[in-house]
Amino acid sequence: MGASDRDYFRDEERRYAATGGQPPMPVVTKWLLISNAILFLIDLFTRPRGGEYGVLNANFCFTIESAFREGRIWELLTFQFLHFSPLHIIANCLGIYFFGPWAERWWGSRRFLIFYLLCGVAGALFFTLLTLTGILPGRDVTAPLIGASAGIYGILLSIAVIDPNARARLIFPPIEVTMRRLALIVMGIAVLMIVLDNLAGGRPSLNSGGEAGHLGGAILGFLLTRFPQLLGKGSPKEEKIIRPKEFRQKSKLRPRTSVDIATASDVDRILDKINREGIQSLTDEEREILQQASKPTKER
Repeated sequence: MGASDRDYFRDEERRYAATGGQPPMPVVTKWLLISNAILFLIDLFTRPRGGEYGVLNANFCFTIESAFREGRIWELLTFQFLHFSPLHIIANCLGIYFFGPWAERWWGSRRFLIFYLLCGVAGALFFTLLTLTGILPGRDVTAPLIGASAGIYGILLSIAVIDPNARARLIFPPIEVTMRRLALIVMGIAVLMIVLDNLAGGRPSLNSGGEAGHLGGAILGFLLTRFPQLLGKGSPKEEKIIRPKEFRQKSKLRPRTSVDIATASDVDRILDKINREGIQSLTDEEREILQQASKPTKER
């Protein structure tokens, strides 16, 4: 999972430099991180000696058998908050931490939560489709699925649609790529793992079941962002996050002879509104406050 070093976050840092702080973690992203960590620890400490599943993973993971044949439909949601190992939870929490805030600020908190959970559901459904059609070798209707990766892959594809040229710096290998290229890489790896698993006759180490979930989340993430009207939001071109530099170049605000400099509380209030309702909810006056707050003092 890559660590983000995108232009948007560098712009956010410059914006908050004017108020002497750092951008706050959006509320949904923060609680996704907290809930995933707490639930993993609960499951870890309830595992029997040498066992792979604790009380949560054993009872709330997704399987085709239990979710659809036994009517435990809530597993489509609960499996998204469960993890197998420390490396598994760390990798997924890094993905949420670095990419979640970007997407949440674009979608708005309520829509982002719906988007994230729907991408997770899509991952389970795609896993089901490939299992029932025999494309996932060695899997049957009792094979378990856990992890937040489907929602994270949906976030990656969402960012790739909204701002394909945004930059991401990977931890391994340590290179910088565009979000479009990163999306193509992770999708390609998922497809390759499924193909290799078929050629090998079914090897759990290749995690083709998990990769199927990744693909399902990514596909829905792409579609929902390409057609955000499905979640009651305008198109990416109409509601792209406005960066300070772009704002100064492209904004067509009503000219003023003087502008009051925003106070820290003004900026915090406006950014809280973005977290709740998305960037499209801002008035022209609020947008101009953010513009002024992002400028160095000598430019004001």
